[in-house]
Amino acid sequence: MACFKSHITIRDDFCVESKAQPCGIVIFGASGDLTARKLIPALFHLFHRKLLPHNFFIVGCGRSSISSEDFRDKIAAALVDENNKLVANDTPYFKEVFYDEILHFVNRCTYVIGEYQENELYLHLSKELKVLNKKFGTGGNHIFYLATPPQLYNVIPRFLSENGLITESGETSPWSRVVVEKPFGHDLASAVRLDTELHEFLSEKQIYRIDHYLGKETVQNILIFRFANAIFEPVWNRHYIDHVQITVSESLGVGHRYGYYEQAGLMRDMFQNHMLQMMALVAMEPPVSFEPDEVRDEKVKLLQSVRKLQEDWIIRGQYTDGVCNGEAVCSYRKEKGVNPHSNRETFVAARLFVDNWRWKDVPFYLRSGKRLPQKVSEIAVFFKKVPHSIFTPISSDDLAPNVLVFHVQPEQGVSLTIHAKRPGPKLCMSSLTMDFNYEEIFGADPPDAYQRLLLDCMLGDQTLFIRHDDMQVAWTLISPILEKWEIDQTAETLYPYPAGTWGPEQSELLLKKDKRKWYSCEQE
Repeated sequence: MACFKSHITIRDDFCVESKAQPCGIVIFGASGDLTARKLIPALFHLFHRKLLPHNFFIVGCGRSSISSEDFRDKIAAALVDENNKLVANDTPYFKEVFYDEILHFVNRCTYVIGEYQENELYLHLSKELKVLNKKFGTGGNHIFYLATPPQLYNVIPRFLSENGLITESGETSPWSRVVVEKPFGHDLASAVRLDTELHEFLSEKQIYRIDHYLGKETVQNILIFRFANAIFEPVWNRHYIDHVQITVSESLGVGHRYGYYEQAGLMRDMFQNHMLQMMALVAMEPPVSFEPDEVRDEKVKLLQSVRKLQEDWIIRGQYTDGVCNGEAVCSYRKEKGVNPHSNRETFVAARLFVDNWRWKDVPFYLRSGKRLPQKVSEIAVFFKKVPHSIFTPISSDDLAPNVLVFHVQPEQGVSLTIHAKRPGPKLCMSSLTMDFNYEEIFGADPPDAYQRLLLDCMLGDQTLFIRHDDMQVAWTLISPILEKWEIDQTAETLYPYPAGTWGPEQSELLLKKDKRKWYSCEQE
């Protein structure tokens, strides 16, 4: 298959970006990994791009006994280290300006020590916020980011409410918004219970359930691609689309997440949120407008149309000893902290159907796993083959289908595979792939997903956040399967696969019996 990269001219360049209102950002779990790797760098890059409001501050809350000065030094060192590559080849003047920005940014940061389940922390925080609101003129607007273990998701809002730190509004000033990381519950019952508890202190407009996959440029581009281009919507249905594949694979094992993974597993970790959310964006009906609730209404309707999952549509696996990226790696059961007899799944492949007019009998194949050959996230839309070939002796079965692929990671972009005449004899045909790569076309990597989502939270835009009914429908779909797996503690339906392969062979058979193949495996 030839790879064809055409010259792309950017015209009609519409770019609408708003700057957020003044606000203070409070991060619970400030000494944790998520804050260091994602949240602080994302906030700094928004500051660098001049998208943060001029009047802002950041308060880190944690149990680690460090001073505000140490917290600022730690942030500065991490930002300098992360951005050294960006400024390595630039002029000394640019470096000086860039490092000056880091200095200005960290001077807006402070740290509050305390135990999340003790009122003393919130009394201290309340005093600190009064001082900072006055100093930086933020008007009492606050974002509270819960980068903490899930068992604290209902604890922290209760203390915030009891100490008068949560206002009643999530929109008009002064406003308070709470960002909740996944996992949101362990199953349907716990998710509903947590949701009920949060609503005792917060309105739905104040709750931002974050799924970082929805902040990725290519995932967002699905909506633009579908609803801003008239050539695709007429063929975006069962008459022209044969099937859809969504793959999210990782070459890494469970690593330091073993404690969480032993409790959750792949189905909870990936399917309940990322996978079903991407499927909803691909398959949903056109919303009336790009307003948050209009978009989310259509996502919920789509998920409500997903046919009840059957056990024989789902393959679960667990990685064994193998070779990944040229390195010998151990099985899941030999990972540090993992039960040596664990039946927790590290791979899931599933066939889903959407029972509506648009998608009747079009299969959606979803798979995700740990210790697979490479890190890949992609959505492949396979169009039906031509019904008849006029190019004798080439039959229609000989012609590969057109495939549209949204590449989510590691590189972000879109590709389209078509057939075309190439120089040579009269019947000389090739499959050509036209690639659009964000970095090549726009000259820079797309912003990290957390930048988009944090900015949207400051703007009060919930389009890319999970609404309560969206979350509940997703749990409703997968909870019956999870309950059966919990009851069935035998390993009969848990298929082993060597690390460094594309999962158990039963995953291949899931498509083979439908006379199809997984897209990523096909490309090797």
